Amino acid sequence: MTPFDFRPRTRILFGAGEFARLGEVAREQNATRCLVLAPPTSVDAGHAQEAVRSLKARRMDVFAFHDFTANPTVAMVEAAREYAGPHGVNLVVGMGNGDALDFAKAVNVVIANGGSIRDYRGYGNVPKPLLPMIAVPTLAGAGTESQSNTMICDSEDGSKIICGDPKIFFRTAVLDANLTLGQPAAVTAAHGYQALGQAVETLYSTRRTPISECFSREAYRLLESGFGRMLRAPEDLEARSATLLGAHFAGLAVEYSALGPAHACAQPLVKNYKMLPGAALALVLVPALEWMEQGADLAPHLRQLAAAAELPTSLNDAAIPEQVLPRLAEEAATQWTGRFSSRHFDARAALEIYRAAY
Repeated sequence: MTPFDFRPRTRILFGAGEFARLGEVAREQNATRCLVLAPPTSVDAGHAQEAVRSLKARRMDVFAFHDFTANPTVAMVEAAREYAGPHGVNLVVGMGNGDALDFAKAVNVVIANGGSIRDYRGYGNVPKPLLPMIAVPTLAGAGTESQSNTMICDSEDGSKIICGDPKIFFRTAVLDANLTLGQPAAVTAAHGYQALGQAVETLYSTRRTPISECFSREAYRLLESGFGRMLRAPEDLEARSATLLGAHFAGLAVEYSALGPAHACAQPLVKNYKMLPGAALALVLVPALEWMEQGADLAPHLRQLAAAAELPTSLNDAAIPEQVLPRLAEEAATQWTGRFSSRHFDARAALEIYRAAY
């Protein structure tokens, strides 16, 4: 059996209504001065204001920063660090989708360690411990709250700065499906399919372990149960709860395993055509599984779920020109996730997957 080192770091508070305990949980960290990092969408939904009220009810000083967007940049991280500096914060609360939670991690890295987030690119390059940190995801998607890395856009060249380190983790994740209500249907669908793709691909990664396989299988069970019901009945909190927890478990599967060729092929579509990762995965997940000759029993249902989510299921439907496929394949071959395929993955293999997806 494959050896593994399992060190759960994040406490999970799961259930509708658990968000009300945010102030209580923050106080348990002996925190007195809290930095709340929440995007404008969380302000518009009222969630950021609820977080501030809950923290202040526990007699905490709260400093809220909202000036960042999807695909947050190095400059936005710097702005948040400069805002937080004079306040002497001793706790960070990150709220929002996966990008927002990545942003919170990156801000915490530079608050605790100084310098620029660029200085910590790679794995294991964060020297000092971070401040205690709480995650409040508002979408079921990448499971970012369960992972020890952060990804920030370098606006100088458009690349992604990826920093991974065991110190980059949330002490607590509050998984409350109430916060996922009211999200745009297309965004909810794409993020849910992203979680599904992670659950499936981690199951076939060459780095899977007995512990990651537990998370992959339970994530798939929850997502297979909840995702379709949530699409049909958006107000169904039980379905949303299953999807949110399934996404968290899928994120844990990624943390203790790795991904594969579908994610390698999805990333160039995300980068070049501004697709959401889940929408890109809906195009290439089944072709990648078929290329690996794995997961044949899952393929029909994965196609049905993509169709139910109203996601394009072919590159042609997504208006990707056929002549760009070789260039996309070259990009896919450079993605780190391709290294964990059960078959040798290179540009030629990526082109096979893209052609099957067309």
